Amino acid sequence: MLAGGRKRKGMRAKKGGKGEGGSRLSTALPLALLPAKELLAEPAGGMRSAALRWCVAPALPPAPALPPAPAPSRGLCGRQLRGGGGGGAAAAAAARKITEKAKKSLASLKRENPRVEPTLAIIQAHNDHSIQDINKNFAKEIGLHVIHICLPEGSSKDEIVNEILRLNEDPNVQGLALDLPESLYSSKVLNAVKPEKDVDGLSSVNLGRLVHGDAYNCLVPPTACAVMELLEDLGGKTVLLVGISGAVGAALQCMLQREGAVTVSCQWKAPQLQTKLHHADVVVVGSTKPDDVPVSWIKPGTTIISCSRDLLSEKHNYGAPDHQAAENAVGSLAVAMRMQNMVKTTEQWIQSQQYRKWNLRCLKLQPLSPVPSDIEISRAQSPKAVDVLAKEIGLLTDEIEIYGQTKAKVRLSLLERLKDQPDGKYVLVAGITPTPLGEGKSTVTIGLVQALTAHLNINSFACLRQPSQGPTFGVKGGAAGGGYAQVIPMEEFNLHLTGDIHAITAANNLLAAAIDARILHENTQSDKALYNRLVPVVNGVRGFSAIQLARLRRVGINKTDPGTLTEEEVSRFARLDIDPSTITWQRVVDTNDRFLRKITVGQANTEKGFFRQAQFDIAVASEIMAILALTTSLQDMKERLGKMVVANDKKGEPVTAEDLGVTGALAVLMKDAIKPTLMQTLEGTPVFVHAGPFANIAHGNSSVLADKIALKLVGETGFVVTEAGFGADIGMEKFFNIKCRASGLVPSVVVLVATVRALKMHGGGPNVTAGAPLKKEYTEENLQLVADGCCNLQKQIQIAQLFGVPVVVALNVFKTDSVAEVDLVCKIAKQSGAFDAVPCNHWSAGGGGAVKLAQAVEKAARQKNSFKYLYSLELPIVEKIRIIAQKVYGAQDIELSPAAQSQVDRYTRQGFGNLPICMAKTHLSLSHQPERKGVPTGFILPVSDVRASIGAGFIYPLVGTMSTMPGLPTRPCFYDIDLDPITEQVKGLF
Repeated sequence: MLAGGRKRKGMRAKKGGKGEGGSRLSTALPLALLPAKELLAEPAGGMRSAALRWCVAPALPPAPALPPAPAPSRGLCGRQLRGGGGGGAAAAAAARKITEKAKKSLASLKRENPRVEPTLAIIQAHNDHSIQDINKNFAKEIGLHVIHICLPEGSSKDEIVNEILRLNEDPNVQGLALDLPESLYSSKVLNAVKPEKDVDGLSSVNLGRLVHGDAYNCLVPPTACAVMELLEDLGGKTVLLVGISGAVGAALQCMLQREGAVTVSCQWKAPQLQTKLHHADVVVVGSTKPDDVPVSWIKPGTTIISCSRDLLSEKHNYGAPDHQAAENAVGSLAVAMRMQNMVKTTEQWIQSQQYRKWNLRCLKLQPLSPVPSDIEISRAQSPKAVDVLAKEIGLLTDEIEIYGQTKAKVRLSLLERLKDQPDGKYVLVAGITPTPLGEGKSTVTIGLVQALTAHLNINSFACLRQPSQGPTFGVKGGAAGGGYAQVIPMEEFNLHLTGDIHAITAANNLLAAAIDARILHENTQSDKALYNRLVPVVNGVRGFSAIQLARLRRVGINKTDPGTLTEEEVSRFARLDIDPSTITWQRVVDTNDRFLRKITVGQANTEKGFFRQAQFDIAVASEIMAILALTTSLQDMKERLGKMVVANDKKGEPVTAEDLGVTGALAVLMKDAIKPTLMQTLEGTPVFVHAGPFANIAHGNSSVLADKIALKLVGETGFVVTEAGFGADIGMEKFFNIKCRASGLVPSVVVLVATVRALKMHGGGPNVTAGAPLKKEYTEENLQLVADGCCNLQKQIQIAQLFGVPVVVALNVFKTDSVAEVDLVCKIAKQSGAFDAVPCNHWSAGGGGAVKLAQAVEKAARQKNSFKYLYSLELPIVEKIRIIAQKVYGAQDIELSPAAQSQVDRYTRQGFGNLPICMAKTHLSLSHQPERKGVPTGFILPVSDVRASIGAGFIYPLVGTMSTMPGLPTRPCFYDIDLDPITEQVKGLF
């Protein structure tokens, strides 16, 4: 409605209300505009008491033509009705016009969005289908798909609500209507329908929006819209609503009053009904007239509009031969209005699927000095509810799965919804060679996004790895950042999170169990017995499972009937002939446990003497973790899981998880872990936490999927900041050569993190003992030591430049750093080719302490990017190892042990030679010797072994002795970790 009382054309509408005696009007009421005498004449037979029902079935017959219009009749006080014709003609013309408009609008939406199939769901809970054809015809006419859910007659309100809630969450349903017995139209049922799907406008939310004048964002009851479509020039006229209440009555009163009409509402048994009828210019009737109300109570010339549910549900003669045509035409107008609402909901649904501008409410920080402990800072901030955060960054309600108050899984369907949305800028945070003094890459990552979003109003997302519980309870502690640049709640981040590592552990160990069990069963059974157990008779039928059919094809057997295999084919299918000495698949646990580094399995008598030496790895070293980090979809993950090579057979051929028949089960265990976990920083900016491979024994980066989703969400001008483990020579090199190959993404900027005191150690500073006070070299100004240590920073800048990506150096400032030391590092960094070098104070000041860094990163991202990989995949395995050793580590050459060369030859023969290389090397030095700091030169890099993670998609050479199971120190972190039994708060995490 327009201000000043003029009606807005094409207003959307809804239905509902209560009739005489409290019975609720149906979802969409028919309308008839009739002279008073015919409308109020006594009915020849009893009127139906059941609610009028509009039902549309999936199969739609051809739409019949609307009935012909009758001769014009007098309208309000001698006027013609809207359109210039009589009641039937006006309604018929309006219905045709609205139907045609809805048809064109829907066709346009389909052309622009060819993957969208607008769908209306109608819930029916009775056995009367008398009105279905009208909805069928209109739906087919405008090109609408309809789902008709028929619940048993007598269904309870709770059963109806359960069905409504299911359809509310169905992303393929844009509109929802109810076709129920009158007794089920309660507030509980009506308000269960999502307002944006409520095509009949009966929810309190839609009615409230209408009353407050928000016509654009509300859906109006179709009956009310139809009434308003038939009337005009209402200023100063009195409109009486008889037997109309509920949502329809409230909507009508609101709309009539905005047109300048005086509205009066009453029931048929109201004590002053005669007077009200006599003074009314228009009477809108919503229920059957009682016998004791005579026609003479209505003054001549009064216009009467019937919303009676009886008009279309039964034939009813009001005394004039042409009234039935008029009634049907006018009744169809309400159905047309419902379809118009459906077009509106579809349009709004399509808009909701598009990229949304962020409406992020950042959290305020009040940094204290001295800076409290990390957990105290985390606990002092009140995080936003994760569903609120999700909405702020444009996630839909059906795209998140909430875990508690502050964590949520994000579904991969978002990638399909936003596939046409341009990606934002991609920033990698790496570091100099690590020292015991720490560099703070996670802290820089969090501080940078807090600065970008909370202080510069630029959309940004941090993508971090999930920390392993091994280091959390061992010596390193957590990985949520620190100080005033953290992910919160930090205790949830550092512990179980959403269970992804536990899922990896379960999947990994299921496969390990399958290997040993298969060896045992093959060793103790004949071919026939083994085959009969692998392909049993079930309910008299014997058949191969899907994964067994796939194995048949792999071994060259093109048969599907288990009874037709020859003895040789039975043996070829059933026996994997695993060579136990070649098993590379180990069991895992997410705990630092040095006594599991070498174990013996199979010592129980039940294993019949088939024991072997094995080991446990830490869970994050599992190839399944690497697959989780590199996969691009659920299908891709399933294929990668099936390709995992666990051993060789006795002929030297690889045995895979697919051969063991376990691929599907592994995918089931990992189906939730594949979804990134949404959390937030101290300043309320979004963070994805997903995957956690170590960088020294795996590729050391968070997931491709988290990065891809975040790049869509931030928008074209936003930033996604992710972190690579350890130094640039380890995590960054693998990020570029492995992760970027898997994802196809191109990084925009590298942020290289350093600290003055870490550079001093690389410059020859004394060793640091955990728990002991720092020596004066690290707490007093020493420019020479800093200058000498900058060689490592220069080398890491050079490594980044090998890939053609701009570098910004972030210098984490400590209170013991002098201004001269800070200035010296920044000067040397710029002279060495860094785009910029910026001192940062985010640890003590939050995002405000990293604003200059954020500005530098934004400028660097505008620079020309000439990203390239370090080596071609077509090169031989040994040559790829040599390129990394010489160009990245600075080695003179490489030296392969005989065992390593043998493995290279085997993998090349098996067709795995074109995979990228993932070096397993100490992170504490550019060389293979951890004690050599700075930039070692002239060394020969020894490769002791070469292994393959075929599912993850890389070959990993082992340099020196690399442990895949950390041990606990003398005094682990768990000494300080405790739980308050009263508050349930965790203590001692850092």
